[in-house]
Amino acid sequence: MLSDRRSFLEKMSQIGALSLLPMAATNAAEAAPVEEKNHFVAGPYLQNMGSNEVTIMWITHKNCFSWVEYGAGTYTSKREFGYNNGLIEANNRINKITLTNLAPGTEHKYKIVSTEVLGYKGSKVEFGETIASPLYGFKTWGQNEDEFKMVVFNDIHDRPQIIPQLLYRHGYTGNTKDYDFVVFNGDCFDWVTEEQQMVDHLIKPSVDIFATEFPFLLTQGNHECRGSFSRHIPEYYAYPDNKYYFSFTRGPVHFIVLDSGEDKTDDSVEYGGLSAFDRYREVQKKWLEKEIESPEFKKADFRVLLIHISPYHSGDWHGTMHCRALFGPVLNKARIDLQISGHTHRYMTHEPDADHNWPIVIGGGPLEGKRTLIKLHATRKQLDLKMIRDDGELVGKFLIPKKNK
Repeated sequence: MLSDRRSFLEKMSQIGALSLLPMAATNAAEAAPVEEKNHFVAGPYLQNMGSNEVTIMWITHKNCFSWVEYGAGTYTSKREFGYNNGLIEANNRINKITLTNLAPGTEHKYKIVSTEVLGYKGSKVEFGETIASPLYGFKTWGQNEDEFKMVVFNDIHDRPQIIPQLLYRHGYTGNTKDYDFVVFNGDCFDWVTEEQQMVDHLIKPSVDIFATEFPFLLTQGNHECRGSFSRHIPEYYAYPDNKYYFSFTRGPVHFIVLDSGEDKTDDSVEYGGLSAFDRYREVQKKWLEKEIESPEFKKADFRVLLIHISPYHSGDWHGTMHCRALFGPVLNKARIDLQISGHTHRYMTHEPDADHNWPIVIGGGPLEGKRTLIKLHATRKQLDLKMIRDDGELVGKFLIPKKNK
């Protein structure tokens, strides 16, 4: 009661004070607050890195014309912007600028710059304030790297504290990072409803720890398919050919990324008749059949599959069984070396068996005591995988030597 009374008296004193002001001053006091100045909402964060290119992304508070200033060594003498169909990207907030023709295995410095676009008067553009970031650095992947280290998260489910907890606890040897590439292997969110959710629960925690320097990859899990904002996810990340399924090579490893899609049928009530994952997986199967015949796949020392829902050991929901029917025979033919998945929230390793001729690792879930960080150290001779629980316990491992192919 005392707190209620105090609150009432404070409110009355504020009203009394306002009543003594002239009408104009009262209106001014009730006016909307001053509009927030332009600033960087998130970023920069690195995407889609290769030996001679990288995509740098960031989000501004207001619509801008933006660019990257960069250069090898300690100089930033070059400048790059995005453009489409002859028009330079401008009057936008989400920036996705790709630097090309970079020297492999080379240190580069960069900063991001954005100038607010106030409006247009005919053909004249009115610009506002320019903001710039501090200087950051990254190193392009070597063209013929003999080794690299990466870590894999999965099934964070809107618990961003998992990222610093697992990385700071288990992503270092002493003060040295045990990774130079990070994978978020699906279900980072529950239902994707707005930009702020992606910023607060994935992008910003990554930027705070590593993403200005090392790239990350988000694969689509079944929960990324859900929510009113799910169709906007690709705007915030960079994917080859703007698809969730693709391949890339890093040193001795050729990666295949597949999108397992939803675990439910396309006619499930949750999607209001607006999903076509069966057709989508059939398209991926045709792509996969061509991919395993490619020179990049065949000549690689190792082949690793990243897919959120494992076609095996993930229950008998429709999505799992459809992935098994479509992808299983192709992958058995391909004889991949390793698969890394999530989805079940039960960490597990599975040796090759009569159904699949490759080892499978499935990471844990989002709850304390079930969270895992998967660490992969790849060399020309072997893949060394360790799965570490949040308390430091080693709960899975594979040491896979190079095969004669």
